[in-house]
Amino acid sequence: MRTAYISHARCYEHDTGEGHPENARRLSAIEDRFIATGLADVLRYVEAPEVTEAQLLRVHTQAHLQAIESIAPQSGYVRLDPDTVISPGTLPAARRAAGAAVAAVDLVMGGEMESAFCGVRPPGHHAESGQAMGFCLYNNIAVGAAHALQQYGLQKVAIVDFDVHQGNGTEEIFKDEERVLFCSTFQHPFFPYTAMLPNAANRVNVPLAASAGSDEFRAAVTDHWLPALNDFQAQLVLISAGFDAHRDDDMSSVCLTDADFRWVTEQIVQVAAGSASGRIVSVLEGGYELNSLARCVDTHIRVLMGLQ
Repeated sequence: MRTAYISHARCYEHDTGEGHPENARRLSAIEDRFIATGLADVLRYVEAPEVTEAQLLRVHTQAHLQAIESIAPQSGYVRLDPDTVISPGTLPAARRAAGAAVAAVDLVMGGEMESAFCGVRPPGHHAESGQAMGFCLYNNIAVGAAHALQQYGLQKVAIVDFDVHQGNGTEEIFKDEERVLFCSTFQHPFFPYTAMLPNAANRVNVPLAASAGSDEFRAAVTDHWLPALNDFQAQLVLISAGFDAHRDDDMSSVCLTDADFRWVTEQIVQVAAGSASGRIVSVLEGGYELNSLARCVDTHIRVLMGLQ
């Protein structure tokens, strides 16, 4: 299967400061792994374009965009909150990260690629329509989904989010959008500590206890996600691919394994094959232990490609 890896050198220039878990070494670890395993030889590398203001305004307010622009530093660091740090390279990186999701949708919907993975930073799923938070400035996955709805006239787009933190921003942006089904698993109670909306026809939240492992995660997907996804019959499936629920990642207490991320990717591939002609766009979210992150992204892409 034809799969694109979409990224940009600017994503390395988002400097979060010494000791911050969301740093450029994340992308280095992933891309080094591709070289070591030979995946680099079969992926198509695509340079992420800059997102346009019009594309951002589909999911974010003008006030939010102006606030980010006005506070961006010419030197040093600015903290938007205790977790979210921006520096001179941040906005150029964020524009490419959101632009990658748009490009991925174009490649997949245009039939040039069957799937795409966006290896980008900063991540996006915590960014709400009017607020940056949790390492996130622009909601990359939401920008991609909104592009699919408007540019291609899709009526059914599914977003699945297996990051260990709730994708509160994605949920907030699409809470009243019947054309988008949002399925999420996450540790609870846990960051971002925002109010969890009740499940609805377009929303399937499955909170996991801090002690959750493979059995609980797989049951959540099997019992809750898959019935909703199979009923919804999405024309395009997008993935907020966070790997911080891995047992080796100290960002959370959920204990998933490499095999769990392989398994959930296989389930998503089957869903997409059934209703979306296999079309999948996956966007990197969390994952901060470099070894497990690199392994799981490698495996995730191999499943998308049908290599294992």
